[in-house]
Amino acid sequence: MKTVLITGVRKGIGRALAEKFLAEKYAVIGTVFSSADSEAPAGLAAVYPLDLSSERSIADGAESVARAGRKIDILINNAGVLLDEDETAVVVEKLRATLEINLLGLIDFTERIIPLMNAGGHIVNISSSAGSLELTGEASHFLGHYPSYKISKAALNMYTRTLALEQKGRLIISAVHPGWVRTEMGGAEADLSPAEAAAAIFDFAVGQPETGQFWFNGEKFPW
Repeated sequence: MKTVLITGVRKGIGRALAEKFLAEKYAVIGTVFSSADSEAPAGLAAVYPLDLSSERSIADGAESVARAGRKIDILINNAGVLLDEDETAVVVEKLRATLEINLLGLIDFTERIIPLMNAGGHIVNISSSAGSLELTGEASHFLGHYPSYKISKAALNMYTRTLALEQKGRLIISAVHPGWVRTEMGGAEADLSPAEAAAAIFDFAVGQPETGQFWFNGEKFPW
């Protein structure tokens, strides 16, 4: 039985991903923000607290995964935050907090999990079209909105490229735009349900795509 590790499984896309992988007979290890979160899907192989803003929590979470003794086939870095939805200019405090979770904590956790992964495994970083330099130009509806979030996702895309070079021949590294999804972050008017987004991400994650690329619905997406 193959094993997937998914961060942020309590709600939204992460929860839908956990449910989809469970339905497809994967062993699923999930993370939640804290041990007080009790709403993770039933049937997971393990659930661990993970606060990506805390180096101690990241170290403890990775150590817990290691102690479980399962080699990881797929890591999906789903957990993230949007802290400046209503901002049109960078607020440094929100930028720091956003980068701590969406970039620095994610990288720290990923680097600790890589030694626990099977060769040929796949790391999927859940990014966003908001991190695309091509799609956030003057003609874009993204212009002027949630700058800290956009910066974090653009940086995550670069980490994807950098890690792909480092892990070439051993792991596949991908950034994925999940689409506009009806979650707390995406809002009620979004195009996709979490289950629809999760189904597409599942199909992609279990495949063998070209490493170091940005994807949406199985097609390359503009950086």
